[in-house]
Amino acid sequence: MTTKFPRGRELILGVGAGIAAYKSADLLRRLQDNGFLVTVVPTPNSLNFVGKATWEALSGRKAQSELWEHVADVPHVALGDKANLVVIAPATADLIARIAQGRADDLLTNTVLSTTAPVMLIPAMHPKMWFNPATVENVEKLRDRGLFVMEPATGRLTGADSGVGRFPETAAIITFIEESYGYCADLVGVRMLVTAGGTREPIDPVRYIGNRSSGKQGWAIAHQAAMRGATVTLLLGPNELPVIEGIETVEIESALQMREEILTRFDDVDVLVMSAAVADAKPVSVSSNKIKKDKLGALILEENPDLLAEFSAKKRRGQVIAGFAAETEGDEAALIEAGKSKLARKGADLIYVNDVSDGKVFGSEITRGAIITREGTITSINDVTKERLADTLLDQIKERVSHE
Repeated sequence: MTTKFPRGRELILGVGAGIAAYKSADLLRRLQDNGFLVTVVPTPNSLNFVGKATWEALSGRKAQSELWEHVADVPHVALGDKANLVVIAPATADLIARIAQGRADDLLTNTVLSTTAPVMLIPAMHPKMWFNPATVENVEKLRDRGLFVMEPATGRLTGADSGVGRFPETAAIITFIEESYGYCADLVGVRMLVTAGGTREPIDPVRYIGNRSSGKQGWAIAHQAAMRGATVTLLLGPNELPVIEGIETVEIESALQMREEILTRFDDVDVLVMSAAVADAKPVSVSSNKIKKDKLGALILEENPDLLAEFSAKKRRGQVIAGFAAETEGDEAALIEAGKSKLARKGADLIYVNDVSDGKVFGSEITRGAIITREGTITSINDVTKERLADTLLDQIKERVSHE
C-alpha cells in the first residue's frame, strides 16, 4: 500500500485579528515550501478578516479556533504537544498583551501556554500601538521568557498611515524563523529513497525466511530527512511502525519486491540509503500450499540479488549511496575492518557498520558502530539514539550531495 503526504515538521500558524491576516495565507504557502506541515489556529476575531474555509483549503487541515470544538480530542493541549514550532502572524497588540499576561481565553492562547515548542510572534499594528509603553513592556517581557518576537517592518499601513508596524515580507519572516529557531531545511530539493526493515522470503503461504530487523533505523533516517526538508520515499519491510506524515511509504515483503521498487525510482533520486536487512537467500521454489510438517525436510536456497552492490554499480555522477552492515565482530577494530571490506566490495559512498552481537541493536532505540566513507574517514558511534545516528549520516550525505 502506498500513502502520500506533504513533507516536513509540524508547525502551528496562529493568526491574530489584524488586517494583515490575509498576508499569512502567502506565509502558509512558503512555510509548506520550506518543509513544514502547517495547522492554522486563528483567533475567533481573526475570522472577520480571513475565514476558516481559506485556511483549511490552503493547509489541507482542519482550522480550529474555539476551545469548545472537538473537546474529546483535548485540542488545547494536543495541538501544542504535536507542534515542533508555533508561529503567530500577525500578532496584534491585544494578542501580545494576552500572551504576556498568561491568559488562556481562546484556543490559540491555550496552545501557547501548553506547548514546549519554540513560540515566535510576528507583530503587525499601528505605530502608536507598537510604541505604546504597554506594548513595549509586553514585548520585553515575552522576550525575557524566551519567546521570539520579530521587529515589524516600516511602510504603508491601513488607510493613509505609514510607519513602523507593517507586517514583514514573507521572505523576511522565513529568514527570521530559520535564524531564531536554529533549524534550516538544509535538504530541501534533495530527493531521497530509503529502504528499511527486514524482508520475508516465502516458503509456503504461512512460512518464510526472515530476520530480526525492526525497521527503526531506516524509519528514523526517513523521518529526520523529511524534517530537514527532503522529499522522501520509504520502502519498508514488514513492521509495526507508525506512518510518518511527510513522506511516501511503500510497504514490501521480499527482496525482489524491494528491487523492483528501487528500479522504478532510482534514476529520479539523488540519494539511496540501503538500511534494510535484505535476506541473503530465498527458497528456490515456493509451495502454493502449506507444506505438512513431516514433509518439510531440507530447503534448497539460492542467493538473493545484492541490491547495494547492484545499485552502487549503476549510480550516476552526483548520486549518493549509503549502505548498512550488521556484524558480530568481537571488538571495534574488527568491526571497522569488516565495514571497510564490505564498503570496498559493494562500491557505496559510505557505510554504517553496527555491532549486532548478543541481540544488540535490532529492535532497540540505541545503536553503536562506525560510519566509514570511501575516502577512509571513520566516525565512531557510541550508544546513541537511532535519530541521532540518522542526523549524523544525513550530515555526511548532505556534504556529498552539495559538493558533487
